[in-house]
Amino acid sequence: MISRSEQRFIRINFITIIVTLLVILAGGVVRSTGSGMGCPDWPKCFDRYIPPTDVSQLPANYKEKYVVGRIKKNEKFAKYLDGIGKKELADSIRHDKTISLPEEFNPAKTWTEYLNRLVGVVAGIFILLTAVFSFIYRKSAKRIFFLSILNVFIIILQAWLGAFVVSTNLTQWLVTVHMLLALVLLGISIYTYSYAKQLHKEPSVIMYRILWLKGFLFFTLLVSVAQIIMGTEVREAVDAIAKSLSFGGRNTWIGKVGEVFNYHRDMAILVVICNGVIYKMVLDRFSGKAAPLLTARFILFTLLIQLLTGFALAYISLPPVAQALHILFSTMLFSLQFYLYLLVYRTRTYKQ
Repeated sequence: MISRSEQRFIRINFITIIVTLLVILAGGVVRSTGSGMGCPDWPKCFDRYIPPTDVSQLPANYKEKYVVGRIKKNEKFAKYLDGIGKKELADSIRHDKTISLPEEFNPAKTWTEYLNRLVGVVAGIFILLTAVFSFIYRKSAKRIFFLSILNVFIIILQAWLGAFVVSTNLTQWLVTVHMLLALVLLGISIYTYSYAKQLHKEPSVIMYRILWLKGFLFFTLLVSVAQIIMGTEVREAVDAIAKSLSFGGRNTWIGKVGEVFNYHRDMAILVVICNGVIYKMVLDRFSGKAAPLLTARFILFTLLIQLLTGFALAYISLPPVAQALHILFSTMLFSLQFYLYLLVYRTRTYKQ
C-alpha cells in the first residue's frame, strides 16, 4: 500500500521528469535559433531580472562591459581547468578570439534565452522539492533519498557550468557536457520514480525467459547514449561551420560536416533495428495493458518522430523546429528505454 506522502513524492518526481524534458526542449530551441548569447551575463540578463525589449534600455557601453566580464570569468575557469590538469582546454579558452567579440542586442534571442533560464529555474525548484519529499524514504528506501539529494548537487553543478557556457561564448565541448549532465539528471529522476512506484509491489512473473531481453535492452541503451553523444558532435561541427560562414548558406552546412554526420546517420539504422527487436521481444513476453508493452509502444512512436526530424535536418537545410524536436525526442527515447529497462529488470521468469 502506497501512503499519501509516498504518492506525493511520486507525483512531484514525475513532474520533475516532465520539466527536465522541457528544459532540454528549451535548450534545443535556444541552440537551433542561435540564442545562446541572447543574455551575455548570468544569472541576470543585461543586469536585469526582467530582460530589456529595446536597445535604448541598455547602457551605452554594454558591449565592452560584458566582454570584459566574460574574459575575467573565463580566466578563473581556465585556472580551475589548470588545477585539474586540463591545460590544453584552459589554453583553448584563453586563446579563443570569439570570446572577446561583442554580441549585438537582439530582443527575440534575448527573450528566448531568458525563457530557457526560467524553465531551468522551475526544474531546479522541482528537483529540490523531490529531494525534500524524499525524506520519507530515508529508512525504507535509502537509495531514493540519497539519489534525490545527489540530483540537487548535480543541478547546482549544471547551473555553475551554465554560467561558463555563457561566458565562453558557447564553447562547443562545454555545451555538450551541459547536455550530457542533463541526461544524468533525467536518468536519476526516472530511476527514483520507478523505484518508488515499484517499492511495495511484488516483481512481475512471466512464463518466458527474461534474461535475453534485459541484456539486449541494456545494449540498446548504450547504443542510444552513443548516438546522442555523436549527435552532439554533429551539432558542434554544424555550429563551427555556421560561425565560419557568418550563419549564411544554411543549405550547405550538412555537406561540410564530414564523416561524423555519416556515422551518426548510419548508427540511426542500428538504433532502429535494436528498438524493433526490443519491441518484438516485449510483445512476445507481455500482453494487454502490461506496463512494459505500453512503454515499448511509446518507444516506437518516439523513434518515428525522431527519424522524421532527422530526415528534415539532413534534407531540408536544418530547420530550427526540427532541431529542437530532434533533441527532445532523442532524449525521450533514452528516457523510455531506461524506464522499460527498470520495469523489465524487476520481472522474473516463472520456475515450477
